[in-house]
Amino acid sequence: MDNTRYTLVLVDDNISNLNQGKEILKSFYKVYPAPSAAKLFETLENVIPDLILLDIEMPEMNGYEAIKKLKADKRFSDIPVIFLTSKKDEESELVGFDLGAADYVAKPFSAPRLRKRIENQLIIVHSRAALRDYAENLEEKVRKKTKEVLHLQNAVMETVANLVEFRDKKTGGHITRTRLYMKALIEELVRMEVYKETVSKWNMDYFLPSAQLHDVGKIAISDVILTKPAKLTPEEFEIMKAHVPVGVAAIKKIIETTEEHEFLNYALHITGSHHEKWDGSGYPAGLKGEDIPLEGRLMAIADVYDALISSRSYKEAFTHEMAKDAIVAGAGTHFDPVLIDVFKKVESEFEKISREIES
Repeated sequence: MDNTRYTLVLVDDNISNLNQGKEILKSFYKVYPAPSAAKLFETLENVIPDLILLDIEMPEMNGYEAIKKLKADKRFSDIPVIFLTSKKDEESELVGFDLGAADYVAKPFSAPRLRKRIENQLIIVHSRAALRDYAENLEEKVRKKTKEVLHLQNAVMETVANLVEFRDKKTGGHITRTRLYMKALIEELVRMEVYKETVSKWNMDYFLPSAQLHDVGKIAISDVILTKPAKLTPEEFEIMKAHVPVGVAAIKKIIETTEEHEFLNYALHITGSHHEKWDGSGYPAGLKGEDIPLEGRLMAIADVYDALISSRSYKEAFTHEMAKDAIVAGAGTHFDPVLIDVFKKVESEFEKISREIES
């Protein structure tokens, strides 16, 4: 250990002891002598030492009072303090240790013992600093790696979602728009403190990218049905509805083969329940009310709104006002009425998103 890099403050009202201590230590450390506790605190305004050598028996402010003041100040509380004392009783030492002293050195000084006691404390200081640096570096490495994994997960989800959308050309921009609609709804949920307990548990870094997979099961639907330029027959619609269980099965399969799959749990809920309806008339499970996961109830609003404002060969696109009125009219039947109140607050944001993505 390179002692010359360390700085000490030596506090003693006895000038002879102060000079003796400085002579013993100056070849090994940078020493700031202080003839009183008041001078110590004056010095600390300009110098933060690695260790303080503090006499106990001093006028005006003794060592015990000084260490109390040191430990009460966040700037100085971690600086180790070695008491200098001519007292030999155990009770005095215990009082000092209770106040936060790191060690005791008896006066008159023994040069080798004083240097060794200081060295031992500085080794501890050095070790603590090294551990702190290691922990901070490790935390940064973990944070960086987590960010890389998150980026990879999101890239994979986006790629898969784009593959589905590429096949179903008539829904261009749907994935992006619905994700942004969901973001607007969730931000308003948080602001209004609606379903606060549930929403507070969500990891938004995972939640919103996972919403992109809500139609992943369409990858298994025939192009004849998926790209049909006319309205689906009842039989074809039944086949189309299969995209929900197919998507759920695909996501579950990935979950079974991976250890880190928190991000897929959101996708599972969204994919499996975004076609359920508040009154129980939806599919695939006919869930009703709050039995439908909140993730699915949110996506139902985003998904239907986007379908309404999109043109198809068999229908004209709704205006924003028409789509908004249709969504609001579905409160209590198709949609969670509480979430419709949230939708009303951000419906203008929906219109803005649809225009920006369309352009």
